[in-house]
Amino acid sequence: MILHIIWMIIIGLIVGAIARLLVPGRQAMGWIATAVLGIVGAYVGGTLGSLIFEHQFTITPPIKHSFLGALVGAVILLLIYRAVTGRSARR
Repeated sequence: MILHIIWMIIIGLIVGAIARLLVPGRQAMGWIATAVLGIVGAYVGGTLGSLIFEHQFTITPPIKHSFLGALVGAVILLLIYRAVTGRSARR
């Protein structure tokens, strides 16, 4: 159980960092927020992937699709984060 949590944090950091590199501009977030971005992005990407590719992956999707789904989810969340914080900073 603890090893699973550590593994999720590490993967979250990797996915969150890659998402931050892909989205242009500066994001004011630390490494904890980056890990949370990657972890939540994995859930968002997994949910979107299961909705879009519902019948293609009946058992489990390959790791490549899981990583790409997590990355897409993290990028979407990062864009939403920038849209929300960008508006509040301008007011």
